[in-house]
Amino acid sequence: MSDAFNTRVLNVATGSAERIVDLTRDCESFLREVAAGRDGLLNVFVPHATAGIAVIETGAGSDDDLLAALHRLLPADDRWQHRHGSPGHGRDHVLPALVPPHATLPVLGGQLELGTWQSVCLVDTNVSNTNRQVRLSFLG
Repeated sequence: MSDAFNTRVLNVATGSAERIVDLTRDCESFLREVAAGRDGLLNVFVPHATAGIAVIETGAGSDDDLLAALHRLLPADDRWQHRHGSPGHGRDHVLPALVPPHATLPVLGGQLELGTWQSVCLVDTNVSNTNRQVRLSFLG
């Protein structure tokens, strides 16, 4: 495979509670290894039908606010036609329409270009799937 493209899979234990997991350090570590000071794009992709990738502020309550907003928009009750799994699991399958399963981010000089308060996060509301994979791919 060309040096212009590199990829790695992260295994992320999300546990049995709804979570937002900050992946920013993992992204930065990956880029230190593979970008070699080059400009390019980092693609972050979660290959699951019930999780997403968000670029948000963390640590100041925004991650909890996002989960609260998702609860209001996608209540975990029996209204969903998709009914297998834990109660309200059908809403987990709607989540990727609101929080997409991918983000493509600029890399300049081998460094992830995020705003001051931005973090790259895995959003997982599916309490039945306790382990996730996230694919990081650098093209540069």
